[in-house]
Parts: sequence; C-alpha cells; structure tokens
Amino acid sequence: MLDATTRSGGTATATPQAAATELTAADPVVGTEIAVAAPAVLTAARTGLPARFLRALVSPWSRLSLLVVLLAAAGSSVLLLDPQRLLADGWPPQLGGAAAAVAFAAAYGMCTVAFVPRPLLNLAAGALFGSQLGLGTALVGTVLGAGVAFGLGRILGQDALRPLLRARWLKAADGQLSRHGFRSMMVARLFPGVPFWAANYCAAVSRMGWLPFLVATALGSIPNTAAYAVAGARASAPTSPAFLIAMAFIAVPALAGTAVAWRKRHHLRGH
Repeated sequence: MLDATTRSGGTATATPQAAATELTAADPVVGTEIAVAAPAVLTAARTGLPARFLRALVSPWSRLSLLVVLLAAAGSSVLLLDPQRLLADGWPPQLGGAAAAVAFAAAYGMCTVAFVPRPLLNLAAGALFGSQLGLGTALVGTVLGAGVAFGLGRILGQDALRPLLRARWLKAADGQLSRHGFRSMMVARLFPGVPFWAANYCAAVSRMGWLPFLVATALGSIPNTAAYAVAGARASAPTSPAFLIAMAFIAVPALAGTAVAWRKRHHLRGH
C-alpha cells in the first residue's frame, strides 16, 4: 500500500501525506493517526541537528568570531606586505595614470580596514600622485574603507556587541551616535582624536544609518586628508610655505580636538 510501482518497473516511495490518504480510505482510524503524526515528524526533521548547526553558524557570536578572524587575517597580511615601503620605493612602474589611482584607492581602503594609520596613507598619496590627485584618491579610499568596515561591523558584530553596552560611558557614546550620527561623525573626522577604525566600528554597532555615516566621513575627512596630501607632495621641501601651512593644518585640528574632548569628557561618563 505504501509503495507504488512506476511504469519503468521501479519502486517509488509514497510521501507520508499520500500514505495517510490511502490508509484513511482503508482504515479510517489508522489513517487519521498517521495524518496527525506526519507533520510532527517533518517538523522534528527540520529542527534536528542540521537546523541547530545552521542556527549556531549564523548566531551573533559566531558572526562576531568571523569578524575577529577576518580582521586578524587582514592585520597579519598588512604586516607581511609592509605598505610603508610605498613611501620609500614608490609605486610599481607597470601601473600609471588612472589605473594607478584606482589601484591605490582600493588598496588604501583595504589598508584602513586592516588598521593601517590613515596619516601614513595620506602622505603616501600626496608623495605618489601630488596634492590634487593624491587628495582625490585618498578620499575615495577613505570612504571605501569606512564603508567596508561599517558593513562588516554592522552585519557581523552589531547583534553580539549591542547587549554588552552596559557601562555608562558606552551607553552615552552609543546614544550620541544613534541620535546625532551625522554631527557626531563629522566631529570625529574633523578633529582627529578617535582612531579611524574605532570610529567605523563604533558607528556600526550603534543605530546610525549608512548614508549619514558615509556622507559625514567624506565631508569631515577633507581638511585633514588635504593637509597630509600636501605635506606628502611637498615633503622634499620641508621649509616651503606649502609644507609648513599643511603641517599647521594638521596640528591645529589635533590640538582643538584634544581640547574639546577634555571639556566634554563628563558627557561620556554619563554625568
């Protein structure tokens, strides 16, 4: 009754629902019991070991572990590749023009995800491409790296880290980024006090939106990036007015950011 012979002579096993229908016609009591038990059997199969393994694989802590592994691998690769050699050896000669600018912007973004300091990359951009093109490639790389870091933190780390925001100053920082994301990120980019990577992942854990984050990053990074690009382009003439002005634009925002952070420190403590 449970097997049906195909036209080719093979045997096809009937589904539990079909078997229950046939048994209901033959024996109403037995058929009804099978009809009731079949959905429970299917549900148990769906919630068995494979389903539990899949839930564990996509759980918040599993995704956070994957993020840590990716960042550790990126940091290790940067240590092996040693991008600081660009300042001494220059760009590979086989790349030139627009291709070199695109490749540098992509490498810049990936290096920022791997915790390479942006000032070093901005100096390299100015030294390799000059003030104007160096500024453009550095800004594209900045937004690219910030977007990648924000996406990784939002997808892989937010669900696991948000329940840990119990300290008073962590709640205050999260509330500031969540309610005033654009303004807070503009301040973080204009006044270099918070490391670039730290601002990216803090914003990702908060409830800040993608668009305010990227726009604030692009606009707020212009002054500091331009100063470093000019300094890198004029590094061969450290006594030139352009180099000295660029260094002043680097120092003044840093000092101003330190002063503002010192005066506003009580907000982060929740007072």
